[in-house]
Amino acid sequence: MANITKKVSWSSRGDDSGLAGEGTPLLNGTEIPKPSRQDPIRGRPKEIPHNEKLLSLKYESLDYDNIENQLFLEEERRMSHMGFRCLEISRWVICGLIGILTGLIACFIDIMVEKLAGCKYQVIKENIEKFTEVGGLSISLILWAVLNCAFVLVGGIMVAYFEPIAAGSGIPQIKCYLNGVKIPRVVRLKTLLVKVLGVICSVAGGLAVGKEGPMIHSGAVVAAGVSQGRSTSLKRDFKMFEYFRRDTEKRDFVSAGAAAGVSAAFGAPVGGVLFSLEEGASFWNQMLTWRIFFASMISTFTLNFFLSIYHGKPGDLSNPGLINFGRFESDSVAYYYYELPLFMGMGAIGGLLGALFNSINYWLTIFRIRYVHRPCLQVMEALLVAAVTATVSFTMIYFSNDCQPLGPEHNEEYPLQLFCADGEYNSMATAFFNTPERSVRSLFHNQPGSYNPLTLGLFTLTYFFLACWTYGLAVSAGVFIPSLLIGAAWGRLCGILLASFTPTSPIWADPGKYALIGAAAQLGGIVRMTLSLTVIMVEATGNVTYGLPIMLVLMTAKIVGDYFQEGLYDIHIKLQSVPFLHWEAPATSHWLTAREVMSSPVTCFNRIEKVGTIVDVLSNTSTNHNGFPVVVQVLDSDEPAKLCGLILRSQLIVLLKHKVFVELARSRLSQRKLQLKDFRDAYPRFPPIQSIHVSQDERECMMDLTEFMNATPYTVPQDTSLPRVFKLFRALGLRHLVVVDDENRVIGLVTRKDLARYHLGKHGLEELQLAQT
Repeated sequence: MANITKKVSWSSRGDDSGLAGEGTPLLNGTEIPKPSRQDPIRGRPKEIPHNEKLLSLKYESLDYDNIENQLFLEEERRMSHMGFRCLEISRWVICGLIGILTGLIACFIDIMVEKLAGCKYQVIKENIEKFTEVGGLSISLILWAVLNCAFVLVGGIMVAYFEPIAAGSGIPQIKCYLNGVKIPRVVRLKTLLVKVLGVICSVAGGLAVGKEGPMIHSGAVVAAGVSQGRSTSLKRDFKMFEYFRRDTEKRDFVSAGAAAGVSAAFGAPVGGVLFSLEEGASFWNQMLTWRIFFASMISTFTLNFFLSIYHGKPGDLSNPGLINFGRFESDSVAYYYYELPLFMGMGAIGGLLGALFNSINYWLTIFRIRYVHRPCLQVMEALLVAAVTATVSFTMIYFSNDCQPLGPEHNEEYPLQLFCADGEYNSMATAFFNTPERSVRSLFHNQPGSYNPLTLGLFTLTYFFLACWTYGLAVSAGVFIPSLLIGAAWGRLCGILLASFTPTSPIWADPGKYALIGAAAQLGGIVRMTLSLTVIMVEATGNVTYGLPIMLVLMTAKIVGDYFQEGLYDIHIKLQSVPFLHWEAPATSHWLTAREVMSSPVTCFNRIEKVGTIVDVLSNTSTNHNGFPVVVQVLDSDEPAKLCGLILRSQLIVLLKHKVFVELARSRLSQRKLQLKDFRDAYPRFPPIQSIHVSQDERECMMDLTEFMNATPYTVPQDTSLPRVFKLFRALGLRHLVVVDDENRVIGLVTRKDLARYHLGKHGLEELQLAQT
């Protein structure tokens, strides 16, 4: 494997402080490899080769399965019925806190974006009006570009230099986390701060982005922090919720946080629950569903309540989410059964445009991985996009002669007159000279005749390429709102064209409903979510009448899009070589067995093992295993050792740190017995083996693993088919699955990478290579 192409990590800078293989991931890009010791002058390469036929070994699995050792079982048996009730109440309290904090973050983002964007557009509007009279509009363009670049510069520097994982929407990373992949730094406090400030800067900076996607990541980080009752970043322990300091509980709370984020973004609590179910959690139960729904509802209510106070109408709970599509009244936008084929046709267009969007973004991301891998280059690219966005917007408005009368009920936020007559405004400015959320709302609800077809066509074309270029920059940004905006524009255009074919018939009268269907088709074509997206759109429009057409459109968009290209988030996950497990094993994999997919030979430990042996195995950087079967030798027999348990690297490190050796236990009877609390206190950042000092005398001691190992690990016979192994592994959220023979002897170990490397390609079942990157 020495000749394997160097694969890029998710970080945009090497992390000197971390361990080997502990790079910082970033789904939009890139890692700068450290200069080699042999050639210090050469420094960083100009190009990083990229090979997507690799699967990275640097990503570990979460331990979703509880480690049922003696300590755990004793604690559970000691706990009374009342103790379990208290734990259940704590879970509800944590979900409530997650909802409140996520709602407050959403409220803060919304108010800050409104203030900053409002100031920016007001300054530019006054400037344009001043120079329209006297000439010299180029100064207005420069002002617009400079203001955009100033905001984007701040956001770009924070992401590229301080926390690269905060780039993008964060949804691919959270999908991976809920799938059971441990993504370094994804739920840190620093990530949350950079994410929130970064998204404010990128939206206020006029980029073709939305603030809804990052809310999902923000909710997940809040959940991971609150549920642990401490902050490892601030080194503060509040001595609360200590029972929940393990991957099993943390992952459940993170799914609640992601749902609360969706709920705050779209005002869609049910959509949030379905998002967590559809996109992530492999293990699901009724009580978890209820808690997630509770967190989502609290999140929407909190945002609603504080926004009503901010708008000076305390108690008026009519702002359910960050994006408010406005009410679609059934009478004004009724649809008929013979329109359903038209809607499905629009779904097919959405699928095709989505596949085109994803393909262009795929090649653009590969280009970024290869060439735009330094933080300074990433910031420069973001500035370039900001300047181009302002220039294109200004040019489109300048050359547009689509003038509409300013009616008494006009809801334009910043109407630009430019070269229109008095009492009129430039229609192109409504689309470009605004935050994307307001543009979507105007496309949905403005009166028929507010937009001319040429304006909508040009807007769709330019915004499509701007949004495609913007997704993947080193800024915090979501793709939801740009997708909706592109779809609403071409959807409204379809509505206008239909009305022009039948000028006498009133049924095509309102292009607003076609804008809604187009928005759903475009978003479905890009992200390929069906169930949750249907409910999110229905909840955001406040009209269940549209449930059927939206569902049909999203299904059509997904079927058509999947024929050509995967969804955007799946593409970005695959580009980073993450061992992601889908719902089912590949369809043609029944002929493979556990014996053929497992890793072997396996490093095993005896039940009572020499400390020196354990230290040597853990220090061996070439293997870097995380789970070790524990075997027992039959006395007075030459038979091979039989399986009696499984122990993790993290447990062994805690045991070595506390020096839990057989000899010391005998000599010091008063020594405190190790408890589960010691393991929980070390979670989640277990110290590296290099930081633990073991003297030469201690190396000769023995360590008894009986009390700490999981005595009942899941095992499979060596002839089990791959789909059966996959189902067991995926449904139970396992990290290690031991393969045994008829005599219960260990012959191999199945991990996430062993299963994820098989996938269906163009030529049937393909196997990816594993690479230590």
